[in-house]
Amino acid sequence: MNQPATQKAISKFLLHLHPVKVNSQSIRYSRTFGLGGIAALLFVLLFITGMFLRFTYVPSQRGAYDSIIYLQNSVLFGQLLRNMHYWCGMLLVVVSFLHVIRVFYSQSLYAERRKNWLYGLFLMFLVVMSNFTGYLLPWDQLAYWAVTIMTNMLSYIPIIGDGLASLVRGGAEVNEATLLRFYHFHTGLLPLLMVFTMSIHFWLVRKAKGVTVADNTQKNMVSTNPELVYKEIVVALASILVLLLFSMLVDAPLQAKANPLESPNPSKAPWYFMGFQELLLHLHPGFGIFIVPVLVIAFFIYIPYIKGLNINVGVWFHSAKGKKITIWSGLYAIVFTLIIIVSTEFVLKFQAWLPEVDILITSGLLPFISYVLPTAAFVFFIKKQLKADKAELIISLVTILLTAYLVMTLVGSLLRGEGMHLFA
Repeated sequence: MNQPATQKAISKFLLHLHPVKVNSQSIRYSRTFGLGGIAALLFVLLFITGMFLRFTYVPSQRGAYDSIIYLQNSVLFGQLLRNMHYWCGMLLVVVSFLHVIRVFYSQSLYAERRKNWLYGLFLMFLVVMSNFTGYLLPWDQLAYWAVTIMTNMLSYIPIIGDGLASLVRGGAEVNEATLLRFYHFHTGLLPLLMVFTMSIHFWLVRKAKGVTVADNTQKNMVSTNPELVYKEIVVALASILVLLLFSMLVDAPLQAKANPLESPNPSKAPWYFMGFQELLLHLHPGFGIFIVPVLVIAFFIYIPYIKGLNINVGVWFHSAKGKKITIWSGLYAIVFTLIIIVSTEFVLKFQAWLPEVDILITSGLLPFISYVLPTAAFVFFIKKQLKADKAELIISLVTILLTAYLVMTLVGSLLRGEGMHLFA
């Protein structure tokens, strides 16, 4: 009996996303936690809710905030629509970040997958930029001053900083030109770039025969439809239900209308950039905004091209020893980052009694060295004590970097009060 035309069309579409058969290990939920699929679903939900929001939103300094108020108070299900869009955007940042971590710790970024790792990093960048450009659109105090802080940070980049900040803002300060630029980036250019990059990303996953597993023998193969497709449908429906319920219970934040003459205390960057703002409290801006980010990004790009690695593709944390190294490295990063934060706070209180030295040394080079040298010593200890190989040392370094940023994000978001003082 022939399949109906609709069923055939669906099957052909699915085969563009998945092979006919997949390894049974690769479709276990604990293999990927459905993060890639959830990220794609969130993008679709953002696109749909964003299209509806465009009917009400007015991208002008005078009309932006009032249009949000009108949407929430006068449009049927307007508040729910905005809530869904906002929380989908926030969750997309989290899910994309977790997806990058999952790919790294499952050793799925080497050999033929290295190119897809680069596309994944670029997608992560686009997700954050999409969130950042959308952050300003409500034109309330929270959005206005968060974007002001972030665009001011750009000016610290050597040589091109002032010009870049002015280009992003459309002038010397955040104003209607900034709002229009962010609106067109958020609703036009960035979604197009994301669709294009996601298409390549999915195609490369398909070309690499799906999710990597430790045992990729033919005896473990099962049919994609229904074994994988049904699981994807269940995860998608469950995700939509959770998002809908959360959006019904928790409203997206909206403060008073933006006032350039009244700065809140403290003024904070968006939460996903709070790690950078916290870093600026401990490092010279030249280091915190330029040198450190460039070094970290270059390291992440270079990881899949490092030679001489003994790779266990599809094995979480590379090995049992790698899992132990990950735990040790995470604990080290938590403790040492907190020590640096507290000690910096202590030093600032007695800064008047310190000898006068070039600020680039006292707040740049010395704090940078004070973190790098102990970290290098810790990694050397891991290598000698646990006989770690090169792949396990890379896992240690990445764990330290990610954990340190998370600690700074939490401290900056939760423990900084008036004047950005600790525990204030």
